[in-house]
Amino acid sequence: MRENLVKPDDRVILEFEDGSSFIVQVQDTTLGTHKGVIDLGNLIGKPYGSKCESRNGNHFRIMRPRFVDEIFKMNRRTQIVYPKDIGYILLMLDIKEGDLVIDAGIGSGAMCAALARCVGPSGKVFAYEKREDFKNLAQSNLSKWGLLERVVIKLKDIKEGFDEIVDAIFLDVPDPWNYIQNCYNALIGSGNIGIVCPTTNQVQMVLAELEKYGFVGVEVWESLFRQYKPVHERLRPFDRMVAHTAFMIFARKVSEF
Repeated sequence: MRENLVKPDDRVILEFEDGSSFIVQVQDTTLGTHKGVIDLGNLIGKPYGSKCESRNGNHFRIMRPRFVDEIFKMNRRTQIVYPKDIGYILLMLDIKEGDLVIDAGIGSGAMCAALARCVGPSGKVFAYEKREDFKNLAQSNLSKWGLLERVVIKLKDIKEGFDEIVDAIFLDVPDPWNYIQNCYNALIGSGNIGIVCPTTNQVQMVLAELEKYGFVGVEVWESLFRQYKPVHERLRPFDRMVAHTAFMIFARKVSEF
């Protein structure tokens, strides 16, 4: 049976009854919150899911952070791929254990981390970023999540081309239509490409380039996702929702065009 106790250096999420939460690494130190100070060292040895108290008596739960929790609370300086889009992108790119994948435009590292989780210890993600500050931030996030060993981060402008031949490419840059040829050259036959664009005119330019290089199975998607208030007496949607985040474009390479 898997041990379910908090250990030193574990990453945990502390969830208060008012809905607020904090992700921390468990060490012999304290965390100041609006609900009082928490002695993090006292959490060691407690079961996950158990209820604890801050110094002034406010209750919180110790939970394992899900990847979606990490994404929403991550350090970032860029717009990230939204969780509602990440899942579909992973499926459409058919990312699996052992795959080799290019992530072009690593940003803060959210999508790169999702790819790294899927390729497993026997796969590899080759992440390209031309800005050193973004590279350093993504590297820090990936290290925090224990995924850095699955990623090779390259400080390189993708206009110079890619160094690998891979199973799939995820392209998240301001002008993706300029790099479709480079993506074609880096994909294996039948390999998958996924591209995100915020506006329709960008999608049109991408589609023209995909057609030029003979990609097949081209699809354009937008994901709309609405959350409901989990109250059994009055179930209803939340008043606000995250609507448009990006258009997702998918295609597959064939060897001749």
